[in-house]
Amino acid sequence: MTTDDLERFDRMLAERRQGDVAQSQRHAEALGALLSSRSESTADDEHDPEGPTLSSEWSRLHALRSETAADIAAVDAARERIRLGRYGTCATCGRAIGVQRLEARPTTELCIVCAVAAER
Repeated sequence: MTTDDLERFDRMLAERRQGDVAQSQRHAEALGALLSSRSESTADDEHDPEGPTLSSEWSRLHALRSETAADIAAVDAARERIRLGRYGTCATCGRAIGVQRLEARPTTELCIVCAVAAER
């Protein structure tokens, strides 16, 4: 992998992280608003036929925020591999990960052979 490739992947990952952080902040704000609604509400929304309950919306938003946090961690780990000179090398077998695979999944740590084997 060339220096230009590594710089391009680092920029791509930095942009992805920036988007993830913004998304996480939106989820946090939505959770805060929902928490406020829960504390102010005296109605029994668990039986409201008009839409999702506050509890189910809380669960949905919490899951989305957790997914975003996991992606931020994966992006940070990938950028650290770039810094250490290990980006694009399979963590399992040590072979090169194809550039096309990295373009599709820039946070991947496994070559396609090891990823398929891990799924079995």
